[in-house]
Amino acid sequence: MGLIIKAVLVIAVLIFLGLTGYAYLGDLTPPQTEVTAPVTLDGN
Repeated sequence: MGLIIKAVLVIAVLIFLGLTGYAYLGDLTPPQTEVTAPVTLDGN
């Protein structure tokens, strides 16, 4: 039983380290596009 608990803890730590590594090294920047919209100004 203790072996199963240790295995689950090791797997949980590996998953946590994998997610942390992906967060730091993965390309998580959103794609950037230029947005133009006409603006009507009422000067009166």
